[in-house]
Amino acid sequence: MPLATTPCPCGGPRPFDRCCGPALDAGIPPPTAEALMRSRYVAYTLDRADYLLATWHPRTRPHRLDLDRAPVQWLGLKIRRVEAGAPQDHEGIVEFVARYKIGGRAHRLQETSRFLQEDGRWFYLEAIPPG
Repeated sequence: MPLATTPCPCGGPRPFDRCCGPALDAGIPPPTAEALMRSRYVAYTLDRADYLLATWHPRTRPHRLDLDRAPVQWLGLKIRRVEAGAPQDHEGIVEFVARYKIGGRAHRLQETSRFLQEDGRWFYLEAIPPG
C-alpha cells in the first residue's frame, strides 16, 4: 500500500497524504508547532535529512545531519504537552516521547522542544534541558 493512503507515521488520525505528507512532499508549511513536530518525526522515520535541516532554525541548525547510522525502527510518537504554538503565536513548546528500536533493543526519546515562527513558517529551535 502506498504511503500516501496509509495512516500517518506521526500517529495522527489522518492518512499521510492529508497529515504530514503536504509538508514533506509539497513544501506546505505546517500551521502549528505541534504539526511541525509531527512532520519532523515522520521525516526521521523516512530518513529525510533535507526536511529536518530546512525546518531547523538557522540559529541552531547543524551544518549537516547524518542519518546513516545503525538501522532505526521507529515505533511511535506521543505528544505529551503543547504550550502555545498556534498559527497566531510566535513561539511554541511541544513535549513528546518517540519510541524506537535499534538492534532489537527498545529506546525512548523524551524531549521538550522549543519552536519559533518567522515569516509564517515554524522552525525547530532547540531542546529545553530538563529541570
